[in-house]
Amino acid sequence: MLRIEDIIEKNGSDFELSKLFKAFIKEYKTSLSELFKKNQGKDFLVRHTKQLDSVISLMYKTTLRRVFGNYLPMRSSIPIAIVALGSYGREQLCVHSDIDLLIVYEKVEGFHSELIIEKFFYLALDSGLKLGHRVHEVNDLFDSSNKDITIRTSLMEARFVTGSSLTWLSCSKELNRIRVHNQKEFILAKIEEAQARRKKYPNSMQPNIKESVGGLRDSNLIFWIAKTIHGITSLKDLTGVLFLDEEYKEYRAALELLFRVRSALHLIANKQEDRLLLEHIPEVSRLLGFASQQKMVTKVLEAQWRISNFTQIFVKKMVRPYITDMSNVAKFRKNRLTHGIYELEGRVYASYNLKALPLNKLLEILVSLKDKAYHFDAGFLNQLTYTKIPYPLQAKTYMLLRELFKKRHMYSFLKLFYDAGILHHLFHTFKKVLHLPQFDGYHHYPVDIHSIKCVEALENIKEPFIKKLYDEFSDDEKLLLKIVTLFHDTGKGRVQDHSEVGAKLIAPFVKKMKLKDEEVERCVTLLKQHVTMSNVAFKENIHNEKTLYKFMSNIGDVKNLKLLYVLTYADINGVGEDTYNSFNSKLLYELYISALEVAENFGRISDATKRINIEKRVQKLPEFLELPKLLQNKLLRVESNLFFFKHMPHDIIEIAKQASLTKDYAYTINTQTSLTIEIYRKIQLNIGYLLASLSHLDVASMEIFTLFDGVKYFKIEFIEHVDENESFTIENIINNAFDMSKHIKLKDVTIHKNEINIDCEHSLTYAEVAVNTQNQKGLLAYIMECFEELGINIVTAKIHSTKHKVRDSFLIEKQNELCNNVAKIYELLTKKT
Repeated sequence: MLRIEDIIEKNGSDFELSKLFKAFIKEYKTSLSELFKKNQGKDFLVRHTKQLDSVISLMYKTTLRRVFGNYLPMRSSIPIAIVALGSYGREQLCVHSDIDLLIVYEKVEGFHSELIIEKFFYLALDSGLKLGHRVHEVNDLFDSSNKDITIRTSLMEARFVTGSSLTWLSCSKELNRIRVHNQKEFILAKIEEAQARRKKYPNSMQPNIKESVGGLRDSNLIFWIAKTIHGITSLKDLTGVLFLDEEYKEYRAALELLFRVRSALHLIANKQEDRLLLEHIPEVSRLLGFASQQKMVTKVLEAQWRISNFTQIFVKKMVRPYITDMSNVAKFRKNRLTHGIYELEGRVYASYNLKALPLNKLLEILVSLKDKAYHFDAGFLNQLTYTKIPYPLQAKTYMLLRELFKKRHMYSFLKLFYDAGILHHLFHTFKKVLHLPQFDGYHHYPVDIHSIKCVEALENIKEPFIKKLYDEFSDDEKLLLKIVTLFHDTGKGRVQDHSEVGAKLIAPFVKKMKLKDEEVERCVTLLKQHVTMSNVAFKENIHNEKTLYKFMSNIGDVKNLKLLYVLTYADINGVGEDTYNSFNSKLLYELYISALEVAENFGRISDATKRINIEKRVQKLPEFLELPKLLQNKLLRVESNLFFFKHMPHDIIEIAKQASLTKDYAYTINTQTSLTIEIYRKIQLNIGYLLASLSHLDVASMEIFTLFDGVKYFKIEFIEHVDENESFTIENIINNAFDMSKHIKLKDVTIHKNEINIDCEHSLTYAEVAVNTQNQKGLLAYIMECFEELGINIVTAKIHSTKHKVRDSFLIEKQNELCNNVAKIYELLTKKT
């Protein structure tokens, strides 16, 4: 303060003052990491808020000294109050959050309030404070809040910082007037807003600590509602009135953890970052003192569940009088399921005055519902949350669960059990995977939510072929498949292989569900093999006989194959939005058809026999018969069996027609789903340049086949979707790729020898090169350049990549003494670019 006084006395510039404040704020921000080590959670946020209070108070005092000089009146005499709003008002301001201020004033002759406010803002902004601010006359507050719900909401948490206590008193009267005005309209708007937010930010492996379901916004919501209805200053004031002390303590402990995590995220990212991204988890765990990253994330997910459950139940309990539509009373009575429980328009309700019913009674109510998807009111959620669950479960409970599994819409019940916190009590194998994170960069959800999402996908199959398969299953087969779908990942969280553990866990449960011995065996097999189909389809050559026979020897029979196909569909769809796409759909279908052909023939089918069968199907098509005889013969003489194995008969004909029209080269670009490029060429293609130019996109698969008349066919499928606007750029790249002098210097790529496997015994005509290494930009382009340098002719490539790893396999023709020169392949691939 003395330095500030010195600048003012010497009539120093505004720049000197702001520079002084900026230096102090910068020094303070650098000390926050040390402060966080000593004080975390709400205590850290309060200390941070109080420090900013003192800075803002000093800025305001400095502004007044600047305006009034030595004739400074008493602060209460100046009709201006500086008020904290939002998280700053709640004393929950995070490190890099905006500082929301309300400057409220009264027009009084003799005070130039607008000038004082303007000078204060200039000083604050020039000093580097991130301000979100509003300026209102006291008399304007009521009208402004009625016009904009955002303003009304922010005023709910108003807290006096500095300025005139008289002006703040006038402001407080207006705030109370706002609070009691149109309460029902405000409450309904906030609930609708919360529902939209929860839908936009669902539970996930990378939750938004502020906005997600069970995040800080849910905590804000219950406070806003409680403040509107009860006029409280702290939610704790409703202990014993709305909820029990134990319930509030559990909620408050969950909230404390989220405060700690959010502060840590802001400090680590050095910016406003509310998402618990995978890359931040190690450092957040360290800052919070967790020895295990898994335990930290589990605690966060559990905390979000706790906050979501608490707010859903007690927000509804508070707002019932405001949202009850008396015209529906007769309808509720007509649709009463039992005393205090009602169903209306697909939603099940329960009175808060009803004591918690026994578990079996609640399950009986669910079983009695019509077989359709339901939503459940918070009152019914309250019943499930606080029902007493006996251990071990009664035989009747298992029979009631069996009846629920038999319904076509089990998902809504499972979601209810999760929301109520009883999923692991009903299905004990979920205890180890409750809120269990998955750090593979693939799964979008923790294990428990992923498992429930898989059941939702099973009950809402969108792919017609798979839907038809599912519809053909018997009721008993659908029952066992739904149970396996829910239980498929319950073996995770152990040292052993989760498929093997899960198989051991499911057997006792399905026996209690009274499944037959044969069905129990199918459940065990399906759970053991639940990742086999996707692994084989995405990582192995599905047109290789050995692969198919080994696959079927693990699966067992055709019925298991069909069940596993549908299970795999549900599992991938439960991973997250857009994970199941046209590319992996095609691979799974091809594997299913090929495996079915193997399973339905007692003797081994040779590649030659399989080729003949496909040719016969092609020759029967009208499109084939319309081709000139010469083109028909050329098509049937295409040397590669794999070309026929990988394509549907219609596609084979279309490719042949396009090849016959090709002069130098031709290509098509498809951007409808993911980017797909098809190229037909007679002149040489600079494939290394092409892939290097597109290395910002991840390749899903690549085919290269020699057709006829010197035409070679390339098909490259990418994981990403691109806009049509990018097509012109891609066209230029493809056209340039026919200039063999073009070259792009690739980034360094590192492949170790132990990450390469060369199998010269793959088949009579083909060898396989498999590369399992770190995911690196330009990796595929580098490998292709190496193959071109060695004169290796690639027939097809299968690319499987995650965020960190790639498993690429290349089928190559055995030519030019290839298998006698394996050492050269190793040498070139492992040489850094």
